[in-house]
Amino acid sequence: MSTQLNSEAILARDDGFHPLDTDAEVTLAPDTAPDQLVDHLHRNLVAIDFPSFSDGRGFSLARRLRELGYTGRLRATGRLIADQYAMARRVGFDEVQVAADIAARQPQDQWLARADWKAWDHRAALAG
Repeated sequence: MSTQLNSEAILARDDGFHPLDTDAEVTLAPDTAPDQLVDHLHRNLVAIDFPSFSDGRGFSLARRLRELGYTGRLRATGRLIADQYAMARRVGFDEVQVAADIAARQPQDQWLARADWKAWDHRAALAG
């Protein structure tokens, strides 16, 4: 497992940072129409772009892609931050491609702190 950072993007997974191993076959824009998702169900690796950490449309696309039966590798790309890792995993992403500048500000330990995404339930915590 690589913890060293360089000027390239890296992948955040539940067990930490990894070098970018392969490019996605297609990267979907956040405004991709939901009815176009079926065109990508056969692909091995699909990425969904997040142009800004405040643009959450990619979360909905990922959930819908999984609901349609997509079983391949699903990667979030763009500007997600460590605080969004658990949400990304819950909606169906396998990994997050972290930009080098974000990884420099939010090192591996901040992403690992969100890797217990299965155990945390925001709604249950609010219900008390």
